[in-house]
Amino acid sequence: MKYSKQEVIQYVLEDDVKFIRLAFCDVFGRQKNISIMPEELPRAFEYGIAIDASAIAGFGDEMHSDLLLHPDPETLMILPWRPEHGKVVRMFTSITHPDGRPCVSDTRTLLKQAMQHAAAAGYNFAFGAEQEFYLFKLNEEGEPTKEPYDKAGYMDIAPEDKGENIRREICLTLEQMGIRPESSHHEEGPGQNEIDFRYSDAIIAADNALTFQTIVKTVAHRNGLYADFGPKPLPDQPGNGFHINMSVKAADGAENMYYMIAGIMEKTADMTAFLNPTEASYKRFGSNKAPGYISWSEENRSQLIRIPAAMGEYRRAELRSPDPTANPYLAFALLIYAGLYGIENKLDLPPAANINLYKADTQTLAKYRRLPQDLRSACQLAAESEFIREYIPATILDAYCAR
Repeated sequence: MKYSKQEVIQYVLEDDVKFIRLAFCDVFGRQKNISIMPEELPRAFEYGIAIDASAIAGFGDEMHSDLLLHPDPETLMILPWRPEHGKVVRMFTSITHPDGRPCVSDTRTLLKQAMQHAAAAGYNFAFGAEQEFYLFKLNEEGEPTKEPYDKAGYMDIAPEDKGENIRREICLTLEQMGIRPESSHHEEGPGQNEIDFRYSDAIIAADNALTFQTIVKTVAHRNGLYADFGPKPLPDQPGNGFHINMSVKAADGAENMYYMIAGIMEKTADMTAFLNPTEASYKRFGSNKAPGYISWSEENRSQLIRIPAAMGEYRRAELRSPDPTANPYLAFALLIYAGLYGIENKLDLPPAANINLYKADTQTLAKYRRLPQDLRSACQLAAESEFIREYIPATILDAYCAR
């Protein structure tokens, strides 16, 4: 349900809300928040709440450190793990300078701009997220270990699958917050799990992806466990993917799926630094259903992009290279622009790679472009890309690649 500012103020006053969390993220997608008291809410809506941005990655230095958070009333959610009496609610925010200028490092606003750009061109993009994570035990001091919570495998059931009740609690918490999970199961790795979401528009999907990681970590901690979303938590086991399902609808009803895929394939190498922003991200590529080459086909999980077996409104393309360290706002914005590039230029798809690329010989693999092999290579491609320079502010590019 979407709320107006006045409805939020009335709800807070009448429903025993004691704290309002104003949420945002740094340029890397790490969630941040500041809590305000109910009496400060009207001021927050009218003027914004000031923060010191100099300590936030990619937001500036001590010379220009004041930024303002403006809550979005449509994103109001109760945090169900907080006390029932003296409730805590959360809203996502937009970020501006004191003179009203949008903060160029506010990636949520960047995604909104991408959505507006697509809408003006007559297209609407929908996204569904699939994020994988490992559950590890804690030691006696409460610190994370690398000992998996169980030794179960893909889609195993209890008692081998010890994560069943954890996933159930996560899904119920998501539902309490108005977020709709589609399915959940044990993944291939020991202690590895996956929960998938029904498709939605880009900003809701990105908000939910950010919220999802917070919920998973909170529920895991409450059960004496640690949730690890890293791309390769265990060197000899499958990595964690952030599979992004994507579709496009045109105002004129035209079918543009293949043009969209062609655009994403052409720009994937340029985007990889943002889809896979850590050194560990590149240890995942090329094995255990993580792609190593820029290719596509129907259903085949060894490809960068596959088209799952689905019909009608569920028909979509699945991008398999990103991992959960990606900022979902940046990822979705770049995918929209790349998809539009393919649609507007009516790019032709290369032939489908209907082979298992993990088992293909060197001569066969030579026909395909490889994904960047490390973060340095990915950053070099991003820095040289006109596409990236057009849509990613220099402050964000520097934050990612000048590390």
